[in-house]
Amino acid sequence: MVQRKVSDLTTDELRALIREAVIETLHDFVEDPDEGLELREDLALKLEASMKAVEAGQPTIPAEEFARKHRLSW
Repeated sequence: MVQRKVSDLTTDELRALIREAVIETLHDFVEDPDEGLELREDLALKLEASMKAVEAGQPTIPAEEFARKHRLSW
């Protein structure tokens, strides 16, 4: 395959190249690594109970507090 220089590209070719790079980069950011995996039944039940507790007005723990308590960082 012959390598071309950016200076050899037409404006439309350069735009297409940039568009492709941007789309690929955005896809990398929003891609769900768990897509297609099944949620374990025990975890699904815990998640459902948690969501019902929030809907019922039970207090929640801020994410920062939870992370600090469990020594997590993001």
